[in-house]
Amino acid sequence: MPTPSAKDLRIAIVRSLRKQGYLIKRGLICMPRNPTKDDYRDLNQLAVKKRIEKSAPGLQRYEDDLLTKFIANGREVVPSKISPKVILVEPDSVHELLFRYVSLHWSIPVSPGYGRRLRFLVIDENNGKLIGLFGLGDPVYALQARDQWIGWNSRAKADRLYHLMDAYVLGAVPPYSPLLCGKLVAMMVCSNEVRDAFRRKYAGHESLIRKETRPPYLVMITTTSALGRSSIYNRIRVNGQQFWTSVGFTQGSGEFHFSNGVYDGIRAFVEKHCEPTAKHENWGSGFRNKREVVRKCLARIGLAADLIYHGIRREIFVAPLGRDALRFLRGEVDRPCFYDWPASELAGLFAERWLLSRAKRRPEYQSYDREEYRLWPRHNNPNMGGRK
Repeated sequence: MPTPSAKDLRIAIVRSLRKQGYLIKRGLICMPRNPTKDDYRDLNQLAVKKRIEKSAPGLQRYEDDLLTKFIANGREVVPSKISPKVILVEPDSVHELLFRYVSLHWSIPVSPGYGRRLRFLVIDENNGKLIGLFGLGDPVYALQARDQWIGWNSRAKADRLYHLMDAYVLGAVPPYSPLLCGKLVAMMVCSNEVRDAFRRKYAGHESLIRKETRPPYLVMITTTSALGRSSIYNRIRVNGQQFWTSVGFTQGSGEFHFSNGVYDGIRAFVEKHCEPTAKHENWGSGFRNKREVVRKCLARIGLAADLIYHGIRREIFVAPLGRDALRFLRGEVDRPCFYDWPASELAGLFAERWLLSRAKRRPEYQSYDREEYRLWPRHNNPNMGGRK
């Protein structure tokens, strides 16, 4: 695309932010007083729409005959027989297409994750339908609430951050989501099967920068809620075991609010007028990530760098996977003493604690029609509307 001028790009960015519903005062984003989850959804709506449009060429043709067939009708779900299986998503597979497709239904645009990446589907073996999914990627380096909770100093964090992964997307799909299966998926993240997948993939793996081979221990998983405070991770406590713990909130910064029609112009401008920040040669050339691109653009065209602060503060949760996880991460012990949590055992705890009683109280899930999950009109019915 042609490289926009600084003036045109400045106008386009401000116009885009206002179109999304952000209030711009004195060059900074101002959130509405006491924002609700619906406010957050509205602010993300344009970015989500752009992501769906961008994904259509690669996914739309599979929606009718393949992807929606993994989504259950309500009558196909038998709560007492739900049997979740954790499946590692392999590249260039049907499961990868399904992961990408389902991620488009989130209320915020889902990033592909950074660095190391493991993606999982949770399938109901009773009917072959999708319960939910989660994706793990490298955690951000600087996250104050997390680091304080662990008790990290700079050296220990540099040595042991490798043993963390961040769940950049996590949740259930209908008709399982009304049955609180988001909590089930959050418990599956903590399962032996996930630790084993990490171990198989990274055993003997040499780190990119330090050129070190570390024990393939996945010791803790972090995540942040999509829309302010979260109800999925709260109170996931069974028989005295707390699976996820809230440790604070993010500062409300990022770049997703620029990924809705103006980012291509931002990228083109930065590639022409800016230089990447110096970084380790093993990371390759070019800009480090989208945030660096946006920051450099804002500074160059005369907008406040603080426009990256969109104001949507996300709740931070952590899930230690061993009794000595914190001591291991601080460098005080050599082994984290992993919990033994098979997915089947966690599923049983979930069913007893939440699932069966929820199904009795809220039987509406039975009327769900998977056609409601559709993103695009059917090819053979041009009069059928898309997903609302």
